[in-house]
Amino acid sequence: MVATSVASRVESLASSGIQLIPREYVRPKDELTTIGNIFEDEKKDEGPQVPTIDFKDFGSQDKAIREKCHQEIKKAAIEWGVMHLVNHGISDQLMDRVRVAGQAFFDEPIGEKEKYANDQATGKIQGYGSKLANNSCGQLEWEDYFFHLVFPEDKRDMSIWPKTPVDYIPATSEYAKELRGLATKILSVLSLGLGLKEGRLEKEVGGMEELIVQLKINYYPKCPQPELALGVEAHTDVSALTFILHNMVPGLQLFYQGKWVTAKCDPNSIIMYIGDTIEILSNGKYKSILHRGVVNKEKVRISWAVFCEPPKEKIILKPLLETATEAEPPLFPPRTFVQHMEHKLFKKSQENTDTKICQPQEQGTNPPKTKTSHPQEQGTNHPEKRISQLQEQGNNPPKSG
Repeated sequence: MVATSVASRVESLASSGIQLIPREYVRPKDELTTIGNIFEDEKKDEGPQVPTIDFKDFGSQDKAIREKCHQEIKKAAIEWGVMHLVNHGISDQLMDRVRVAGQAFFDEPIGEKEKYANDQATGKIQGYGSKLANNSCGQLEWEDYFFHLVFPEDKRDMSIWPKTPVDYIPATSEYAKELRGLATKILSVLSLGLGLKEGRLEKEVGGMEELIVQLKINYYPKCPQPELALGVEAHTDVSALTFILHNMVPGLQLFYQGKWVTAKCDPNSIIMYIGDTIEILSNGKYKSILHRGVVNKEKVRISWAVFCEPPKEKIILKPLLETATEAEPPLFPPRTFVQHMEHKLFKKSQENTDTKICQPQEQGTNPPKTKTSHPQEQGTNHPEKRISQLQEQGNNPPKSG
């Protein structure tokens, strides 16, 4: 059984004492068979594991050591599209400050957080919010969030940055600047891995002036029926790169070789995804991996997702000439970033219509339904990820685990 009413914030719903979640949060039956106990899943050591990259050798004076590091990043980007970065140069102290400040904001009473509420109906997506339904069926995710642009500094709207706690602004600003520098390093390695000049990919996504960096703090309250819900549904990120920090509560899962793999919790690592933007520019050589966020009934999970995105309309995203050949023709048609998001939204709407997922369904035994993409977009070696690869409606912020 499930409940029928939906509170305005998931946190309010979770703290109300309900034992049954509203039907709008119940996942389709083909997903329910894949949702397990995240704490047990995180303990498993058998099977594939998300690769870990020791970044300390990135700039080594020893060419052999430096090249080994670069090759490991390239291999992870090709085979997985996600990796744990350790010794990445961002201090543990700064990461802890970011975690403390973000949690302190969500520890505030909901009435205080509402002062920073966004207004999705008018297109104001920055601020405190909860997901709007992305289809006529009203399916929702077990998550609240705080979302805002953090870099470049001259594009920030400081009026919606929390004034409490007092360290939120300085800690978040410093972290954003550090991550922006890390993104440059990652993009340089990925460029070299494609046989391009070191700065090519960064230039293609907007460079220091135009690449947009946005932060989304995902807040996943305890869920009384975690076996029926998801914090974030399966998707790929539209970004160039996404960086994830979390509060050491497991919940991130990656779809790899036909199975969901749970990311381990490493207090010193930052998880990094390849986004659709880089997959397109590389003509599918680097993978934008399908991932999701799982919830639990024991602990609140918080994650800090930082999206590095090209400008919405100034750049045409398409496979670079150097990445396509007669034997490997372009897999993606030219689109602006906003057109790519709209394309994913359209595909999602079509998939929801085709599968008629309009009511919660009983648990089944079938595997998740998947859809291949347009013929011009096939050939990425993992069509399974197309299960739900679009972003939300245009008035929702990007998602990630």
